[in-house]
Amino acid sequence: MGRIRGRGFLCYVYASPCGNELTENAMTKAPDISPRDLEKYSSALTLSDMEIFIFPELLYALTLANILSPRLWAWRDHEWFAKLDGMTPYRRILRLKQFIIDNYEFNLDLDTWGLTTQEREIERFRPWMDEATIAQSNALFGYEGDKYYFSLDIRRHFGLDKYDGNIIPYWKTETVEAMDAFRFKDGYQTGAGECVSLSTLYAAAMFVVCRIPLEDIFLFATPLHSQNFIDTADGVLTNNRRVVTKNMWFNGTELTEKAQRALRHEQVTLVAHNTGFIHVVYPEATIAPEAYTRFRKKLKEFVTTDLNAETLANYLRQNSRHQLCFQIAHDFRGKPRYIAAEKVYAYEHSSSFKVSDKTRDKLLEEIDEDEFFTEPIPERILLNKFETFFKGRKVDIDNAEHTRQLMKEFNCTDHHTCEIIKEMFHFLRLEPRLPPEGRTFVAAEPIRISTEMTRDQIFSYLESIRACQPVADLAFYAFRDLSRADWAPFLKAAMERSPVSVTGAQNMSRDQVVAHLAGFPNESIYDGTRLAQPDEVWNYRRGDGLERAICLAAILKARRPEESVSIRSTEGDVEVKSTDLTVRWPTGKGLDAQLTV
Repeated sequence: MGRIRGRGFLCYVYASPCGNELTENAMTKAPDISPRDLEKYSSALTLSDMEIFIFPELLYALTLANILSPRLWAWRDHEWFAKLDGMTPYRRILRLKQFIIDNYEFNLDLDTWGLTTQEREIERFRPWMDEATIAQSNALFGYEGDKYYFSLDIRRHFGLDKYDGNIIPYWKTETVEAMDAFRFKDGYQTGAGECVSLSTLYAAAMFVVCRIPLEDIFLFATPLHSQNFIDTADGVLTNNRRVVTKNMWFNGTELTEKAQRALRHEQVTLVAHNTGFIHVVYPEATIAPEAYTRFRKKLKEFVTTDLNAETLANYLRQNSRHQLCFQIAHDFRGKPRYIAAEKVYAYEHSSSFKVSDKTRDKLLEEIDEDEFFTEPIPERILLNKFETFFKGRKVDIDNAEHTRQLMKEFNCTDHHTCEIIKEMFHFLRLEPRLPPEGRTFVAAEPIRISTEMTRDQIFSYLESIRACQPVADLAFYAFRDLSRADWAPFLKAAMERSPVSVTGAQNMSRDQVVAHLAGFPNESIYDGTRLAQPDEVWNYRRGDGLERAICLAAILKARRPEESVSIRSTEGDVEVKSTDLTVRWPTGKGLDAQLTV
Protein backbone atom coordinates (compact mmCIF):
# COMPACT_ATOMS: atom_id res chain seq x y z
CA MET A 1 0.00 0.00 0.00
CA GLY A 2 1.50 3.31 -1.04
CA ARG A 3 0.53 6.95 -1.04
CA ILE A 4 0.60 9.56 -3.75
CA ARG A 5 0.12 13.25 -3.23
CA GLY A 6 -1.30 15.71 -5.71
CA ARG A 7 -3.10 19.05 -5.56
CA GLY A 8 -2.90 19.04 -1.77
CA PHE A 9 -4.52 15.70 -1.02
CA LEU A 10 -3.18 12.34 0.06
CA CYS A 11 -4.24 9.27 -1.89
CA TYR A 12 -3.96 5.66 -0.74
CA VAL A 13 -3.28 3.33 -3.67
CA TYR A 14 -2.17 -0.22 -4.22
CA ALA A 15 -0.30 0.63 -7.41
CA SER A 16 0.11 3.40 -9.93
CA PRO A 17 -0.65 2.38 -13.54
CA CYS A 18 0.84 5.72 -14.65
CA GLY A 19 4.20 4.62 -13.28
CA ASN A 20 4.75 7.67 -11.09
CA GLU A 21 3.96 6.61 -7.54
CA LEU A 22 5.48 9.12 -5.15
CA THR A 23 7.23 8.64 -1.86
CA GLU A 24 5.33 8.41 1.40
CA ASN A 25 5.12 11.94 2.77
CA ALA A 26 2.94 13.65 5.32
CA MET A 27 0.12 15.82 3.99
CA THR A 28 1.29 19.36 3.33
CA LYS A 29 -0.36 22.62 2.41
CA ALA A 30 -2.01 22.46 -1.01
CA PRO A 31 0.17 23.82 -3.79
CA ASP A 32 -0.99 26.84 -5.72
CA ILE A 33 -3.41 26.05 -8.52
CA SER A 34 -3.23 28.09 -11.69
CA PRO A 35 -6.23 30.38 -12.32
CA ARG A 36 -7.18 28.22 -15.30
CA ASP A 37 -7.15 25.02 -13.25
CA LEU A 38 -8.85 26.68 -10.29
CA GLU A 39 -11.76 27.74 -12.46
CA LYS A 40 -12.11 24.24 -13.91
CA TYR A 41 -11.77 22.47 -10.57
CA SER A 42 -14.23 24.79 -8.88
CA SER A 43 -16.63 24.12 -11.76
CA ALA A 44 -16.51 20.43 -10.84
CA LEU A 45 -18.30 21.47 -7.63
CA THR A 46 -21.09 23.51 -9.24
CA LEU A 47 -21.36 21.69 -12.59
CA SER A 48 -23.56 24.17 -14.42
CA ASP A 49 -24.48 23.39 -18.02
CA MET A 50 -22.29 26.29 -19.11
CA GLU A 51 -19.32 25.00 -17.09
CA ILE A 52 -19.64 21.56 -18.68
CA PHE A 53 -19.74 23.16 -22.13
CA ILE A 54 -16.55 25.12 -21.43
CA PHE A 55 -14.81 22.26 -19.58
CA PRO A 56 -16.02 19.08 -21.34
CA GLU A 57 -14.05 16.79 -19.00
CA LEU A 58 -16.65 17.57 -16.33
CA LEU A 59 -19.40 15.52 -17.98
CA TYR A 60 -17.53 12.27 -17.50
CA ALA A 61 -16.13 13.39 -14.15
CA LEU A 62 -19.70 13.64 -12.80
CA THR A 63 -20.49 10.20 -14.24
CA LEU A 64 -17.50 8.76 -12.35
CA ALA A 65 -18.55 10.59 -9.18
CA ASN A 66 -21.92 8.84 -9.41
CA ILE A 67 -20.18 5.53 -10.06
CA LEU A 68 -18.24 6.08 -6.82
CA SER A 69 -21.40 6.88 -4.87
CA PRO A 70 -22.45 4.32 -2.23
CA ARG A 71 -26.00 5.56 -2.83
CA LEU A 72 -25.92 4.15 -6.35
CA TRP A 73 -24.29 0.87 -5.34
CA ALA A 74 -27.10 0.36 -2.82
CA TRP A 75 -29.48 0.04 -5.79
CA ARG A 76 -27.95 -3.37 -6.48
CA ASP A 77 -29.53 -4.65 -3.27
CA HIS A 78 -32.95 -3.13 -3.98
CA GLU A 79 -35.72 -5.68 -4.46
CA TRP A 80 -36.62 -4.05 -7.77
CA PHE A 81 -33.33 -5.32 -9.23
CA ALA A 82 -33.59 -8.86 -7.88
CA LYS A 83 -32.74 -11.54 -10.47
CA LEU A 84 -31.23 -8.89 -12.74
CA ASP A 85 -28.29 -11.14 -13.59
CA GLY A 86 -30.58 -13.54 -15.44
CA MET A 87 -31.89 -10.83 -17.77
CA THR A 88 -30.57 -9.67 -21.14
CA PRO A 89 -28.86 -6.26 -21.17
CA TYR A 90 -31.95 -4.72 -22.76
CA ARG A 91 -34.29 -6.15 -20.10
CA ARG A 92 -31.96 -4.80 -17.41
CA ILE A 93 -32.12 -1.37 -19.01
CA LEU A 94 -35.93 -1.48 -19.05
CA ARG A 95 -35.89 -2.39 -15.36
CA LEU A 96 -33.61 0.55 -14.65
CA LYS A 97 -35.81 2.90 -16.69
CA GLN A 98 -38.88 2.12 -14.63
CA PHE A 99 -36.93 2.58 -11.39
CA ILE A 100 -35.77 6.02 -12.52
CA ILE A 101 -39.27 6.99 -13.69
CA ASP A 102 -40.69 5.95 -10.30
CA ASN A 103 -38.03 7.71 -8.23
CA TYR A 104 -37.06 10.89 -10.12
CA GLU A 105 -38.91 13.81 -11.64
CA PHE A 106 -37.58 15.87 -14.51
CA ASN A 107 -36.89 19.31 -13.05
CA LEU A 108 -36.43 22.46 -15.09
CA ASP A 109 -37.30 25.00 -12.40
CA LEU A 110 -35.15 28.03 -13.16
CA ASP A 111 -35.12 29.06 -9.51
CA THR A 112 -33.69 25.81 -8.14
CA TRP A 113 -30.05 26.90 -8.32
CA GLY A 114 -30.47 30.63 -8.69
CA LEU A 115 -29.60 33.20 -11.31
CA THR A 116 -26.58 34.86 -12.83
CA THR A 117 -26.03 37.23 -15.77
CA GLN A 118 -24.76 36.73 -19.29
CA GLU A 119 -22.11 39.40 -18.76
CA ARG A 120 -20.75 37.74 -15.64
CA GLU A 121 -20.51 34.32 -17.24
CA ILE A 122 -19.03 35.62 -20.49
CA GLU A 123 -16.36 37.50 -18.57
CA ARG A 124 -15.66 34.45 -16.46
CA PHE A 125 -15.14 32.18 -19.46
CA ARG A 126 -13.48 34.71 -21.78
CA PRO A 127 -10.03 33.03 -21.45
CA TRP A 128 -11.46 29.84 -22.94
CA MET A 129 -14.08 30.95 -25.45
CA ASP A 130 -15.18 34.18 -27.09
CA GLU A 131 -18.67 35.59 -26.78
CA ALA A 132 -19.68 34.86 -30.39
CA THR A 133 -18.82 31.17 -30.07
CA ILE A 134 -20.72 30.90 -26.79
CA ALA A 135 -23.77 32.60 -28.33
CA GLN A 136 -23.78 30.11 -31.22
CA SER A 137 -23.70 27.13 -28.91
CA ASN A 138 -25.73 27.90 -25.80
CA ALA A 139 -29.44 28.67 -25.49
CA LEU A 140 -28.87 31.07 -22.61
CA PHE A 141 -26.62 33.31 -24.70
CA GLY A 142 -28.64 33.66 -27.88
CA TYR A 143 -28.62 30.20 -29.47
CA GLU A 144 -31.97 29.22 -30.96
CA GLY A 145 -31.08 26.11 -32.91
CA ASP A 146 -32.68 25.18 -36.20
CA LYS A 147 -35.99 26.45 -37.59
CA TYR A 148 -37.90 24.50 -34.95
CA TYR A 149 -36.45 26.60 -32.16
CA PHE A 150 -36.75 29.89 -34.00
CA SER A 151 -40.52 29.39 -33.85
CA LEU A 152 -40.49 28.97 -30.07
CA ASP A 153 -38.87 32.07 -28.60
CA ILE A 154 -36.31 30.37 -26.40
CA ARG A 155 -36.52 32.75 -23.43
CA ARG A 156 -40.30 32.41 -23.23
CA HIS A 157 -40.07 28.64 -23.77
CA PHE A 158 -37.82 28.27 -20.72
CA GLY A 159 -39.63 30.85 -18.60
CA LEU A 160 -36.85 33.42 -18.84
CA ASP A 161 -39.10 36.17 -20.16
CA LYS A 162 -40.02 37.14 -16.57
CA TYR A 163 -36.42 38.32 -16.06
CA ASP A 164 -34.41 41.10 -17.68
CA GLY A 165 -32.81 40.08 -20.96
CA ASN A 166 -29.35 39.44 -19.49
CA ILE A 167 -30.55 37.33 -16.52
CA ILE A 168 -29.96 33.59 -16.93
CA PRO A 169 -30.28 30.58 -14.59
CA TYR A 170 -27.29 28.63 -13.34
CA TRP A 171 -28.88 25.31 -14.32
CA LYS A 172 -26.50 23.36 -12.11
CA THR A 173 -26.25 19.63 -12.58
CA GLU A 174 -26.91 17.41 -9.58
CA THR A 175 -25.05 14.42 -8.18
CA VAL A 176 -27.18 11.39 -7.32
CA GLU A 177 -27.20 12.53 -3.67
CA ALA A 178 -28.46 15.99 -4.62
CA MET A 179 -31.07 14.42 -6.91
CA ASP A 180 -32.31 12.21 -4.06
CA ALA A 181 -32.43 15.20 -1.70
CA PHE A 182 -35.14 16.93 -3.76
CA ARG A 183 -37.63 15.02 -1.62
CA PHE A 184 -36.77 17.51 1.16
CA LYS A 185 -37.96 20.44 -1.00
CA ASP A 186 -41.54 21.65 -0.93
CA GLY A 187 -43.60 20.25 -3.77
CA TYR A 188 -41.44 17.18 -4.41
CA GLN A 189 -42.38 13.64 -3.41
CA THR A 190 -39.36 11.95 -5.00
CA GLY A 191 -35.91 12.79 -6.24
CA ALA A 192 -35.45 15.05 -9.26
CA GLY A 193 -32.91 16.39 -11.71
CA GLU A 194 -32.43 18.18 -15.01
CA CYS A 195 -31.38 16.48 -18.24
CA VAL A 196 -27.61 16.42 -17.60
CA SER A 197 -28.21 15.06 -14.10
CA LEU A 198 -30.42 12.31 -15.51
CA SER A 199 -28.02 11.44 -18.33
CA THR A 200 -25.03 11.07 -16.01
CA LEU A 201 -27.16 9.13 -13.51
CA TYR A 202 -28.29 6.81 -16.30
CA ALA A 203 -24.72 6.32 -17.53
CA ALA A 204 -23.45 5.49 -14.04
CA ALA A 205 -26.40 3.19 -13.26
CA MET A 206 -26.04 1.41 -16.60
CA PHE A 207 -22.54 0.47 -15.48
CA VAL A 208 -23.09 -0.18 -11.75
CA VAL A 209 -26.57 -1.75 -11.80
CA CYS A 210 -27.08 -3.08 -15.34
CA ARG A 211 -23.40 -4.01 -15.72
CA ILE A 212 -23.12 -2.46 -19.17
CA PRO A 213 -19.39 -1.96 -19.95
CA LEU A 214 -18.20 1.65 -19.99
CA GLU A 215 -16.89 1.07 -23.49
CA ASP A 216 -20.49 0.74 -24.71
CA ILE A 217 -21.77 3.93 -23.06
CA PHE A 218 -21.48 7.26 -24.90
CA LEU A 219 -22.68 10.53 -23.37
CA PHE A 220 -23.47 13.39 -25.73
CA ALA A 221 -24.82 16.90 -25.37
CA THR A 222 -26.44 19.53 -27.58
CA PRO A 223 -26.98 23.19 -26.63
CA LEU A 224 -30.38 22.34 -25.15
CA HIS A 225 -30.17 18.70 -24.10
CA SER A 226 -28.03 15.84 -22.82
CA GLN A 227 -28.49 12.16 -23.68
CA ASN A 228 -26.67 8.82 -23.80
CA PHE A 229 -26.30 6.22 -26.51
CA ILE A 230 -25.89 2.65 -25.28
CA ASP A 231 -24.34 0.28 -27.82
CA THR A 232 -26.34 -2.87 -27.10
CA ALA A 233 -28.54 -4.75 -29.58
CA ASP A 234 -29.79 -2.12 -32.08
CA GLY A 235 -28.91 0.65 -29.62
CA VAL A 236 -30.69 2.40 -26.76
CA LEU A 237 -30.98 6.15 -26.33
CA THR A 238 -31.70 7.71 -22.95
CA ASN A 239 -33.90 10.78 -22.94
CA ASN A 240 -34.48 12.47 -19.58
CA ARG A 241 -36.20 9.76 -17.50
CA ARG A 242 -37.03 7.44 -20.39
CA VAL A 243 -35.19 5.25 -22.88
CA VAL A 244 -35.77 4.95 -26.62
CA THR A 245 -35.05 1.86 -28.73
CA LYS A 246 -34.65 1.90 -32.51
CA ASN A 247 -38.20 0.62 -32.98
CA MET A 248 -39.48 3.34 -30.67
CA TRP A 249 -37.50 5.99 -32.56
CA PHE A 250 -39.61 5.27 -35.64
CA ASN A 251 -43.01 4.63 -34.00
CA GLY A 252 -44.24 8.14 -34.76
CA THR A 253 -45.65 8.87 -31.28
CA GLU A 254 -45.64 12.31 -29.70
CA LEU A 255 -43.35 11.08 -26.90
CA THR A 256 -40.80 9.83 -29.40
CA GLU A 257 -41.02 13.01 -31.46
CA LYS A 258 -40.04 14.96 -28.34
CA ALA A 259 -37.12 12.59 -27.77
CA GLN A 260 -35.94 13.27 -31.33
CA ARG A 261 -35.86 17.06 -31.07
CA ALA A 262 -32.26 17.47 -29.96
CA LEU A 263 -30.76 15.20 -32.63
CA ARG A 264 -33.08 16.43 -35.38
CA HIS A 265 -32.67 20.14 -34.71
CA GLU A 266 -29.37 20.71 -32.93
CA GLN A 267 -25.64 20.39 -33.34
CA VAL A 268 -24.07 17.82 -31.01
CA THR A 269 -21.50 19.87 -29.12
CA LEU A 270 -19.84 17.20 -26.99
CA VAL A 271 -19.38 13.43 -26.94
CA ALA A 272 -17.82 11.83 -23.84
CA HIS A 273 -16.58 8.27 -23.40
CA ASN A 274 -14.29 6.33 -21.10
CA THR A 275 -11.49 6.97 -23.60
CA GLY A 276 -11.97 10.75 -23.67
CA PHE A 277 -14.09 13.44 -25.34
CA ILE A 278 -14.58 15.37 -28.55
CA HIS A 279 -15.99 18.91 -28.59
CA VAL A 280 -17.40 20.93 -31.47
CA VAL A 281 -15.31 24.00 -30.58
CA TYR A 282 -11.96 22.66 -29.42
CA PRO A 283 -9.51 21.49 -32.14
CA GLU A 284 -8.10 18.65 -30.05
CA ALA A 285 -10.00 15.52 -29.00
CA THR A 286 -9.00 12.87 -26.48
CA ILE A 287 -11.59 10.21 -27.34
CA ALA A 288 -10.08 7.15 -29.01
CA PRO A 289 -10.61 7.59 -32.79
CA GLU A 290 -11.89 4.03 -33.19
CA ALA A 291 -14.40 4.57 -30.37
CA TYR A 292 -15.69 7.76 -31.96
CA THR A 293 -15.95 6.10 -35.37
CA ARG A 294 -17.97 3.29 -33.77
CA PHE A 295 -20.27 5.81 -32.07
CA ARG A 296 -20.89 7.70 -35.32
CA LYS A 297 -21.62 4.49 -37.21
CA LYS A 298 -23.89 2.99 -34.55
CA LEU A 299 -25.83 6.21 -33.96
CA LYS A 300 -26.39 6.70 -37.69
CA GLU A 301 -27.69 3.12 -37.96
CA PHE A 302 -29.97 3.79 -34.99
CA VAL A 303 -31.62 6.80 -36.65
CA THR A 304 -31.96 5.17 -40.07
CA THR A 305 -34.52 2.54 -41.09
CA ASP A 306 -36.12 0.98 -44.16
CA LEU A 307 -39.26 2.18 -45.85
CA ASN A 308 -42.10 -0.33 -45.60
CA ALA A 309 -45.83 -0.38 -44.88
CA GLU A 310 -45.25 -0.14 -41.13
CA THR A 311 -42.84 2.81 -41.23
CA LEU A 312 -45.15 4.60 -43.68
CA ALA A 313 -48.01 4.23 -41.18
CA ASN A 314 -45.71 5.38 -38.36
CA TYR A 315 -44.74 8.44 -40.38
CA LEU A 316 -48.40 9.36 -40.79
CA ARG A 317 -48.93 8.96 -37.05
CA GLN A 318 -46.27 11.61 -36.38
CA ASN A 319 -47.32 13.89 -39.25
CA SER A 320 -51.03 14.03 -38.61
CA ARG A 321 -51.71 16.79 -41.15
CA HIS A 322 -50.91 14.31 -43.94
CA GLN A 323 -53.44 11.77 -42.65
CA LEU A 324 -56.03 13.88 -44.49
CA CYS A 325 -54.60 12.56 -47.77
CA PHE A 326 -55.26 8.90 -46.90
CA GLN A 327 -58.08 6.45 -46.36
CA ILE A 328 -58.16 2.87 -45.10
CA ALA A 329 -60.25 0.02 -46.52
CA HIS A 330 -61.71 -2.73 -44.34
CA ASP A 331 -63.69 -5.83 -45.31
CA PHE A 332 -66.94 -6.08 -43.37
CA ARG A 333 -69.26 -9.05 -43.97
CA GLY A 334 -67.59 -9.70 -47.29
CA LYS A 335 -67.90 -6.11 -48.53
CA PRO A 336 -65.28 -3.33 -48.50
CA ARG A 337 -65.88 -0.16 -46.54
CA TYR A 338 -63.71 2.94 -46.24
CA ILE A 339 -62.73 5.31 -43.48
CA ALA A 340 -60.69 8.50 -43.29
CA ALA A 341 -57.19 7.74 -41.95
CA GLU A 342 -57.32 10.49 -39.33
CA LYS A 343 -60.41 8.85 -37.78
CA VAL A 344 -58.53 5.57 -37.32
CA TYR A 345 -55.45 7.24 -35.85
CA ALA A 346 -57.70 9.08 -33.40
CA TYR A 347 -59.07 5.76 -32.13
CA GLU A 348 -55.50 4.59 -31.40
CA HIS A 349 -55.39 6.87 -28.37
CA SER A 350 -57.88 4.72 -26.48
CA SER A 351 -56.87 1.34 -27.88
CA SER A 352 -54.02 -1.14 -27.55
CA PHE A 353 -54.20 -1.78 -31.31
CA LYS A 354 -52.31 0.19 -33.96
CA VAL A 355 -52.75 1.30 -37.56
CA SER A 356 -49.15 0.38 -38.28
CA ASP A 357 -49.02 -3.32 -37.35
CA LYS A 358 -50.96 -6.58 -37.64
CA THR A 359 -53.53 -5.42 -35.10
CA ARG A 360 -55.07 -2.88 -37.52
CA ASP A 361 -58.11 -5.06 -38.29
CA LYS A 362 -58.89 -5.35 -34.57
CA LEU A 363 -58.63 -1.58 -34.27
CA LEU A 364 -61.03 -1.11 -37.19
CA GLU A 365 -63.49 -3.50 -35.60
CA GLU A 366 -63.62 -1.25 -32.51
CA ILE A 367 -64.74 1.79 -34.55
CA ASP A 368 -68.39 2.74 -34.79
CA GLU A 369 -70.01 1.75 -38.10
CA ASP A 370 -71.22 5.26 -38.88
CA GLU A 371 -67.57 6.37 -39.32
CA PHE A 372 -67.27 4.20 -42.49
CA PHE A 373 -68.28 4.81 -46.11
CA THR A 374 -69.41 2.18 -48.62
CA GLU A 375 -67.49 3.87 -51.46
CA PRO A 376 -63.88 5.10 -51.60
CA ILE A 377 -63.42 8.66 -50.37
CA PRO A 378 -62.60 10.87 -53.37
CA GLU A 379 -59.04 12.23 -53.78
CA ARG A 380 -57.61 10.15 -50.96
CA ILE A 381 -54.80 7.61 -51.29
CA LEU A 382 -55.64 4.07 -50.18
CA LEU A 383 -53.17 3.17 -47.43
CA ASN A 384 -53.83 -0.57 -47.78
CA LYS A 385 -52.33 -0.74 -51.26
CA PHE A 386 -48.85 -0.11 -49.89
CA GLU A 387 -48.95 -3.44 -48.05
CA THR A 388 -49.09 -5.10 -51.46
CA PHE A 389 -46.47 -2.72 -52.90
CA PHE A 390 -43.94 -3.42 -50.15
CA LYS A 391 -44.61 -7.16 -49.87
CA GLY A 392 -41.46 -9.05 -50.89
CA ARG A 393 -39.80 -5.81 -51.97
CA LYS A 394 -37.12 -3.73 -50.29
CA VAL A 395 -37.30 -0.10 -51.27
CA ASP A 396 -33.99 1.75 -51.30
CA ILE A 397 -34.79 5.44 -51.03
CA ASP A 398 -31.38 6.24 -52.54
CA ASN A 399 -32.24 4.25 -55.66
CA ALA A 400 -33.77 6.49 -58.35
CA GLU A 401 -35.84 3.68 -59.89
CA HIS A 402 -37.22 2.61 -56.52
CA THR A 403 -38.17 6.20 -55.79
CA ARG A 404 -39.86 6.55 -59.18
CA GLN A 405 -41.96 3.44 -58.54
CA LEU A 406 -42.92 4.72 -55.10
CA MET A 407 -43.95 8.10 -56.47
CA LYS A 408 -46.14 6.29 -58.99
CA GLU A 409 -47.93 4.48 -56.16
CA PHE A 410 -48.46 7.81 -54.45
CA ASN A 411 -49.70 9.22 -57.72
CA CYS A 412 -47.22 12.03 -57.13
CA THR A 413 -48.47 14.54 -59.66
CA ASP A 414 -49.01 17.45 -57.32
CA HIS A 415 -46.81 19.34 -54.91
CA HIS A 416 -48.56 18.07 -51.80
CA THR A 417 -48.01 14.33 -52.33
CA CYS A 418 -44.42 14.95 -53.44
CA GLU A 419 -43.92 16.86 -50.19
CA ILE A 420 -45.18 13.81 -48.27
CA ILE A 421 -42.54 11.61 -49.89
CA LYS A 422 -39.79 14.13 -49.20
CA GLU A 423 -40.78 14.45 -45.53
CA MET A 424 -41.13 10.69 -45.22
CA PHE A 425 -37.54 10.21 -46.39
CA HIS A 426 -36.49 12.75 -43.75
CA PHE A 427 -38.42 10.77 -41.13
CA LEU A 428 -36.64 7.55 -42.10
CA ARG A 429 -33.12 8.89 -42.28
CA LEU A 430 -31.43 11.37 -39.97
CA GLU A 431 -27.90 12.69 -40.34
CA PRO A 432 -26.86 13.68 -36.81
CA ARG A 433 -24.70 16.80 -36.73
CA LEU A 434 -21.74 15.46 -34.78
CA PRO A 435 -18.36 17.05 -34.14
CA PRO A 436 -16.33 16.23 -37.28
CA GLU A 437 -13.73 13.49 -37.14
CA GLY A 438 -11.13 15.85 -38.56
CA ARG A 439 -9.74 16.73 -35.16
CA THR A 440 -6.27 16.34 -33.72
CA PHE A 441 -6.68 13.23 -31.61
CA VAL A 442 -4.49 13.34 -28.51
CA ALA A 443 -3.97 10.01 -26.79
CA ALA A 444 -5.26 10.00 -23.21
CA GLU A 445 -5.29 7.40 -20.45
CA PRO A 446 -8.66 5.62 -20.72
CA ILE A 447 -10.78 4.91 -17.67
CA ARG A 448 -10.28 1.16 -17.36
CA ILE A 449 -12.85 -0.12 -14.90
CA SER A 450 -14.88 -3.25 -15.46
CA THR A 451 -18.31 -4.40 -14.36
CA GLU A 452 -16.62 -7.16 -12.35
CA MET A 453 -14.85 -4.71 -10.04
CA THR A 454 -16.16 -3.80 -6.59
CA ARG A 455 -16.76 -0.21 -5.56
CA ASP A 456 -13.63 -0.30 -3.38
CA GLN A 457 -11.54 -1.56 -6.29
CA ILE A 458 -12.88 1.16 -8.57
CA PHE A 459 -12.24 3.77 -5.88
CA SER A 460 -8.62 2.65 -5.45
CA TYR A 461 -8.05 2.46 -9.19
CA LEU A 462 -9.38 5.96 -9.86
CA GLU A 463 -7.26 7.34 -7.04
CA SER A 464 -4.21 5.65 -8.51
CA ILE A 465 -4.53 7.33 -11.91
CA ARG A 466 -5.32 10.87 -10.75
CA ALA A 467 -1.82 12.13 -11.51
CA CYS A 468 -2.09 11.20 -15.19
CA GLN A 469 -5.85 11.26 -15.83
CA PRO A 470 -7.49 14.70 -15.33
CA VAL A 471 -11.01 13.30 -15.58
CA ALA A 472 -10.36 10.88 -12.72
CA ASP A 473 -8.87 13.74 -10.70
CA LEU A 474 -11.88 15.97 -11.38
CA ALA A 475 -14.20 13.11 -10.43
CA PHE A 476 -13.10 13.37 -6.80
CA TYR A 477 -14.07 17.05 -6.79
CA ALA A 478 -17.47 16.27 -8.28
CA PHE A 479 -17.64 13.52 -5.62
CA ARG A 480 -17.17 16.27 -2.97
CA ASP A 481 -14.71 14.35 -0.77
CA LEU A 482 -12.70 17.04 1.02
CA SER A 483 -10.33 14.47 2.51
CA ARG A 484 -9.16 13.81 -1.05
CA ALA A 485 -9.50 17.24 -2.64
CA ASP A 486 -8.06 20.71 -2.31
CA TRP A 487 -10.22 23.15 -0.34
CA ALA A 488 -9.55 26.10 -2.66
CA PRO A 489 -11.86 25.02 -5.55
CA PHE A 490 -14.61 24.06 -3.10
CA LEU A 491 -14.48 27.42 -1.35
CA LYS A 492 -14.27 29.37 -4.60
CA ALA A 493 -17.43 27.66 -5.84
CA ALA A 494 -19.14 28.15 -2.46
CA MET A 495 -18.33 31.85 -2.16
CA GLU A 496 -18.91 32.86 -5.78
CA ARG A 497 -21.83 30.67 -6.91
CA SER A 498 -24.33 30.42 -4.08
CA PRO A 499 -27.13 32.74 -5.25
CA VAL A 500 -29.95 30.71 -3.66
CA SER A 501 -28.64 31.01 -0.10
CA VAL A 502 -27.61 34.63 -0.55
CA THR A 503 -30.97 35.62 -2.04
CA GLY A 504 -32.92 33.48 0.43
CA ALA A 505 -31.26 35.28 3.34
CA GLN A 506 -31.43 38.81 1.94
CA ASN A 507 -34.36 39.89 4.12
CA MET A 508 -32.94 38.33 7.28
CA SER A 509 -30.70 40.00 9.80
CA ARG A 510 -27.39 38.35 10.54
CA ASP A 511 -28.74 36.83 13.75
CA GLN A 512 -31.80 35.56 11.92
CA VAL A 513 -29.57 33.87 9.35
CA VAL A 514 -27.60 32.17 12.12
CA ALA A 515 -30.81 31.04 13.83
CA HIS A 516 -32.26 29.83 10.53
CA LEU A 517 -29.21 27.69 9.77
CA ALA A 518 -29.02 26.48 13.38
CA GLY A 519 -32.56 25.18 13.05
CA PHE A 520 -31.67 22.83 10.21
CA PRO A 521 -31.29 19.12 11.03
CA ASN A 522 -27.62 18.36 11.67
CA GLU A 523 -27.45 15.87 8.82
CA SER A 524 -25.69 15.94 5.47
CA ILE A 525 -27.01 14.69 2.16
CA TYR A 526 -23.48 13.31 1.59
CA ASP A 527 -21.82 10.49 3.51
CA GLY A 528 -18.44 10.56 5.24
CA THR A 529 -16.06 13.43 4.50
CA ARG A 530 -18.08 14.65 1.53
CA LEU A 531 -19.57 18.14 1.72
CA ALA A 532 -22.61 19.90 0.30
CA GLN A 533 -22.31 23.32 -1.29
CA PRO A 534 -24.16 26.24 0.41
CA ASP A 535 -27.10 26.24 -1.99
CA GLU A 536 -27.64 22.53 -1.40
CA VAL A 537 -27.74 23.20 2.33
CA TRP A 538 -30.23 26.04 1.83
CA ASN A 539 -32.44 24.25 -0.70
CA TYR A 540 -32.70 21.00 1.23
CA ARG A 541 -32.84 22.70 4.66
CA ARG A 542 -30.28 20.44 6.31
CA GLY A 543 -26.55 20.11 6.73
CA ASP A 544 -23.70 19.02 8.93
CA GLY A 545 -22.32 21.81 11.10
CA LEU A 546 -19.34 22.28 8.78
CA GLU A 547 -21.61 22.58 5.75
CA ARG A 548 -23.82 25.12 7.52
CA ALA A 549 -20.71 27.04 8.59
CA ILE A 550 -19.58 27.35 4.97
CA CYS A 551 -23.10 28.40 3.98
CA LEU A 552 -23.04 31.10 6.67
CA ALA A 553 -19.62 32.27 5.48
CA ALA A 554 -20.91 32.58 1.90
CA ILE A 555 -23.82 34.76 3.05
CA LEU A 556 -21.56 36.93 5.24
CA LYS A 557 -19.05 37.43 2.42
CA ALA A 558 -21.81 38.37 -0.02
CA ARG A 559 -22.93 41.10 2.40
CA ARG A 560 -19.48 42.38 3.38
CA PRO A 561 -16.95 41.24 0.76
CA GLU A 562 -14.12 43.23 2.38
CA GLU A 563 -14.40 41.34 5.67
CA SER A 564 -12.54 38.09 6.32
CA VAL A 565 -14.39 35.10 7.67
CA SER A 566 -12.53 32.20 9.28
CA ILE A 567 -13.70 28.62 9.66
CA ARG A 568 -11.96 26.23 12.02
CA SER A 569 -13.04 22.60 11.86
CA THR A 570 -11.84 19.88 14.23
CA GLU A 571 -12.93 16.33 14.99
CA GLY A 572 -16.35 17.23 16.40
CA ASP A 573 -16.64 21.00 16.38
CA VAL A 574 -16.66 23.82 13.82
CA GLU A 575 -16.31 27.53 14.52
CA VAL A 576 -17.19 30.42 12.21
CA LYS A 577 -15.67 33.77 13.12
CA SER A 578 -15.89 37.25 11.65
CA THR A 579 -15.11 40.66 13.14
CA ASP A 580 -17.96 40.65 15.65
CA LEU A 581 -19.45 37.18 15.35
CA THR A 582 -18.51 33.73 16.61
CA VAL A 583 -20.71 30.70 15.95
CA ARG A 584 -20.03 27.09 16.91
CA TRP A 585 -21.83 23.99 15.67
CA PRO A 586 -21.15 20.27 16.01
CA THR A 587 -19.74 18.44 13.00
CA GLY A 588 -19.46 14.76 12.25
CA LYS A 589 -17.40 15.13 9.08
CA GLY A 590 -14.08 14.51 10.82
CA LEU A 591 -12.26 17.11 8.73
CA ASP A 592 -9.50 19.16 10.36
CA ALA A 593 -9.22 22.49 8.57
CA GLN A 594 -8.34 26.11 9.26
CA LEU A 595 -9.88 28.21 6.48
CA THR A 596 -10.03 31.93 5.79
CA VAL A 597 -12.26 33.38 3.10
